[in-house]
Amino acid sequence: MKIICIGRNYADHAKELNNEVPAEPVIFMKPKNALLLPQKPLYYPDFTDDLQYECELVIKINKNGKYIQERFAHKYYNEISVGIDFTARDLQQQQKQKGLPWEIAKSFDASAVVGSFITLTPDIDLSNLNFSLKLNGNMVQQGNTSHMLFNVNRIIEYASRFFTLNIGDLIFTGTPAGVGSVNVYDKLEGYIEDKKLMEVDIR
Repeated sequence: MKIICIGRNYADHAKELNNEVPAEPVIFMKPKNALLLPQKPLYYPDFTDDLQYECELVIKINKNGKYIQERFAHKYYNEISVGIDFTARDLQQQQKQKGLPWEIAKSFDASAVVGSFITLTPDIDLSNLNFSLKLNGNMVQQGNTSHMLFNVNRIIEYASRFFTLNIGDLIFTGTPAGVGSVNVYDKLEGYIEDKKLMEVDIR
């Protein structure tokens, strides 16, 4: 199982971090051990002083595929959830300033949180779906898939040019504006529409 992540997929988020809006999907990867186990807290890493949340819609791949055309991409997933791409923002900035890769800021152990998955049904419009994140009960991020620069099927087409997609792979589809820092004892809750699918405590 691999975790494919899409960066800068919402224009407002790219702008809030002073990044260019991309012409093609920006891909980075997280290893299997980046996945936080269910019902486990996230222990604040000792290598960062600025751990930030990035709430995202997550797709689970249910069929092996390579060079998948966009018009057929919907056949390769039938479950979605909400997740958090945790980022050591200070470490990421240091790496970027040196022109170095920033996996150590994005792909560390337990940096990928995923909620419970729900099955896609005809009444779920993936092209116009709300998702959100609460921090200590306060809404801090709200996104709608209609604002994606690259929709889910386009992401699958693009990613499958480079990587064979396998059953169980996860795709983090990018975060909207509103990312921010967390502290020890914070609680984060993720929603799709009004359904809570994810909860994680920072310890």
